[in-house]
Amino acid sequence: MRVTVVGGGISGLATAARLLADGAAVTVVAADEPAHTTSWLAAAVWFPTHAGPPELVARWGGETFAAFEWQAGERVPGVTMRESLALYREPPGAADWHGLVASLRSARSDELPPGYAHGLRFRVPAIEMPLYLPWLFQHVTDAGGRFVARRLDTLAEAWDVAPADVVVHCAGLAAGRLTGDDSVYPVRGQIVRVPNPGVTMSVRDEAHPAGRAYVHPRSHDCILGGTLDEGRWDTEPDAATTASILRRCADLVPALAGARPIEAVAGLRPGRPTVRLAVEQTDRGPVVHNYGHGGSGVTLAWGCAAAAAALVTATTVPSTTVPSTTVPSSRRDSGADDHGRGPELS
Repeated sequence: MRVTVVGGGISGLATAARLLADGAAVTVVAADEPAHTTSWLAAAVWFPTHAGPPELVARWGGETFAAFEWQAGERVPGVTMRESLALYREPPGAADWHGLVASLRSARSDELPPGYAHGLRFRVPAIEMPLYLPWLFQHVTDAGGRFVARRLDTLAEAWDVAPADVVVHCAGLAAGRLTGDDSVYPVRGQIVRVPNPGVTMSVRDEAHPAGRAYVHPRSHDCILGGTLDEGRWDTEPDAATTASILRRCADLVPALAGARPIEAVAGLRPGRPTVRLAVEQTDRGPVVHNYGHGGSGVTLAWGCAAAAAALVTATTVPSTTVPSTTVPSSRRDSGADDHGRGPELS
């Protein structure tokens, strides 16, 4: 089975790795190398954000949690299990992700910074992307994956780059342009990188009055964030936003007061009302879409990769055993609707 994966970020690379493990011959076509993708900039602490539908985000997120937990145990570069603290000014209600984290408990008063009365403690995967993405790229290469650097103007061009039985579409924000999907939109995220003064715990306040705030320590720095700016295409960091991020993150972790930024960067997450994980029959051949992960690209990566691989398998078995879509169309999906529901995912 020959599969072309379009996209070289975390979703594309994870999907390529899964397909290679299933025995497929895989070509990855990407406009940029991993270091120039949005995935490289991600704070990348497991936490479902700005993605739907909730029931499938929970499923895919749970599978990804388990994959990263296993990788942390195997000492995969950049993967750790990180103690975390979510802060609240009012008692937190139940969230969809709570049932996925066995370590979840209420924070004690002595674990809370000034100004906070409530918190949750838990342990989740944290991924240092400048370490992890090169490892994953090499993992795919070592498993026989082939990479082609090419910017596609249409998804149909994937068949011109490499012969394929199926194309798997993991192009992130570019998916809107490649498929004419008007529901895809940018969710701009600005972050600030500062030296790590000895912080070991990830801390977040999703409802900070000045804007969402999080502090994610890495081996040599801390990632401070952040923003969810829907519909903004600009990637130039804003100085006022940088100053605000520094102030509100110091509320969470007082040790960061006066931290001097190493850099501020902004990236564009691939927003969509729901993740699109579905088969589309086109005139060139079947496409398995895997995009629209919003702020949860890392959190859903391995769960969605497994679901996409299952759709590839179902698409390539003989039609006598799997119902086929007999009317090809560039806009027709089968096997799952835009929510990803379907017999392959149930």
